Amino acid sequence: MLSAFANALRTPDLRKKILFTLAILAIFRLGSVIPTPNVNIVNVNQCRAQATSGDAAGLYQMIQLFSGGALLQLAIFALGIMPYITASIILQLLTVVIPRLEALKKEGASGTAKITQYTRYLTLVLAVLNSTAFVTLAINGQLFQGCSLDLVYDKSVFPIIVMILTMTAGTGVIMWLGELITDRGVGNGMSVMIFTQIAAQFPASLWAIKESREGAQGWFVFAVVLAIGLAVMLGVIFMEQAQRRIPVQYAKRMVGRRLLGGTSTYIPIKVNQAGVIPVIFASSMLYLPVLYAQFQPGTAENPNLVSNWIATNLTNGSWVYNGVYFALIVFFAYFYVSITFDPVEVSDNMKKYGGFIPGVRAGGPTERYLAHVLSRLTAPGATYLGIVALIPAIAFLLLGTQNEFPFGGTSILIIVGVGLDTVKQIQSQLQQRNYEGFLR
Repeated sequence: MLSAFANALRTPDLRKKILFTLAILAIFRLGSVIPTPNVNIVNVNQCRAQATSGDAAGLYQMIQLFSGGALLQLAIFALGIMPYITASIILQLLTVVIPRLEALKKEGASGTAKITQYTRYLTLVLAVLNSTAFVTLAINGQLFQGCSLDLVYDKSVFPIIVMILTMTAGTGVIMWLGELITDRGVGNGMSVMIFTQIAAQFPASLWAIKESREGAQGWFVFAVVLAIGLAVMLGVIFMEQAQRRIPVQYAKRMVGRRLLGGTSTYIPIKVNQAGVIPVIFASSMLYLPVLYAQFQPGTAENPNLVSNWIATNLTNGSWVYNGVYFALIVFFAYFYVSITFDPVEVSDNMKKYGGFIPGVRAGGPTERYLAHVLSRLTAPGATYLGIVALIPAIAFLLLGTQNEFPFGGTSILIIVGVGLDTVKQIQSQLQQRNYEGFLR
């Protein structure tokens, strides 16, 4: 990996792309610390010093992760990239349900551009909703538990509308910056920006683990956490690269006067075919009952038994929460793989172009074979996702560092996945510029 970056810096055009990407990321990080108008930054900093990120509203913990801490700073980029991710997931799921979107997906580049346009519109709608709810929490004093300071100067209508529009515009700027990186930089723009925001929290989280204990014990726990983190990262890299290659043979056929086919290839099916999507889905589903308990808490005279049970058993770190979380991840892993990989479509495409799996008849047997292989691969993949997502809870039981433990859950999956994808793109561009000619 280091040699790939070193060679990229020696190539003039790749060096320009890397420097351009770093410049955009610097602007992105700057917008993550500039406060929104009408925000009392002094009181915000005091409340942040009294509370940890775990005390933020549970509904916004995922946004806090993807915003790199900008959410609790009430910055102009407070929403981060989360509205765009949510919009992309919604459009991807609707593609399976709505025939019009499915037809656009099959049209190629023009259809993909249209779906991307719909994703942008939906992102802005979600940004307005998220920013409105988030500003409401800040005004009502529900952003930081136990902090009664006013986080805004003026609670009248016009300043509040300005705050909402500023955060929404910040989301639009983030989309534009991500597309600039994709077009003129290195890697996928949105993924690289998520990587930057999550990685920006790692140094503070690691140092907080050391500072939470005194003397040699702090350094010992710091070293143990770092060693566990490296081991987890190696395991995630291994699982993200693991795949089952199903061999495919194409028969020879005449096209005009030319004889085509007769080649051998394979269908790569990853063990973790769903990526980080099941973890995001499971986290979002678990926020819904917590949100219900916040709005329907009940009273001492008329207690709400459902809200009380949710507050007691569905808190982050409880056995019930971890069990439900693991089960939801496994369920969404199977669900997402079933809608993104269609054995019937793959079998039909192979049959159309004269391809077949050695030892398996074309048509129905090929469909059943692919479905069987996919099911057997999804089982270890879903289990792996659930274990990685529960690493912070395991760290809390062993070390008591759940809130600060950075090597687990969504963060480590995204960092490893984006890092591997970016390195592969750099290596592929280097190979295009360093190939042997026909003559030496």
